[in-house]
Amino acid sequence: METTEALLRVQGLGKTFRMYHLDAMLHAFEGISFDLHAGEFLLLKGRNGAGKSTLLRTLWRSYLPVEGHIWYRSRLGMIDLARAADVDIALLRRQEIGFVTQFLNARPRVAAQDIVAEPLRLAGHAPEEALDQARHWLGEFGVRPELWRAYPSTFSGGEQQKVNLARALILPQRLLLLDEPTASLDAGARAALVRRLTDLKASGVAIIGVFHHPGDVAQLIDREIDLATRVIADDSERIDHVAL
Repeated sequence: METTEALLRVQGLGKTFRMYHLDAMLHAFEGISFDLHAGEFLLLKGRNGAGKSTLLRTLWRSYLPVEGHIWYRSRLGMIDLARAADVDIALLRRQEIGFVTQFLNARPRVAAQDIVAEPLRLAGHAPEEALDQARHWLGEFGVRPELWRAYPSTFSGGEQQKVNLARALILPQRLLLLDEPTASLDAGARAALVRRLTDLKASGVAIIGVFHHPGDVAQLIDREIDLATRVIADDSERIDHVAL
């Protein structure tokens, strides 16, 4: 693999699932190829079931692809996420790659502010500094101060998602994967998310996202991959066909 300035280079990526109860194979996607540079925002589009979330989870390595490569330029050098050891994936998730879903896996009897502060504490920040930052971002996303010490397991879905976003975005990563982060958010929280993504993008974070309200992030999008029409477009209106 030759060195490249791209932070992420996806080559011929494909994913299928074995449906044992049907004795059949489900093809999620195949032949996906693209480069992503620092500070770029790539939007994934397509109808329901087109494979958008599956592609994100394959990049995150929750799923193993059946073909192709996911070359990631880490701080320690190039690594193929499609074939990397689990221990390396775990390290990259802690230090360089973030993933935001539309659901919070709320731990029982853990306060919202402690859940949000945890990534900073694990990164070596002082506990009180981490808590101050957690309270700041909870406030930014519209979580009321009286809920900061409450347990998110008792919150509504929308309030849980605000906690989820505050936790996921409190510590900037080099690559950020977003899977429908605005699906259960009110307008104020969606605006706060856009402001945070704007700052992260400006600082060089590369972002790939699926959005329930793509208009919210229209000004951030550099390129799009439409998994339904199987083309990739850049911001200069040039269309390049993806081999699918």
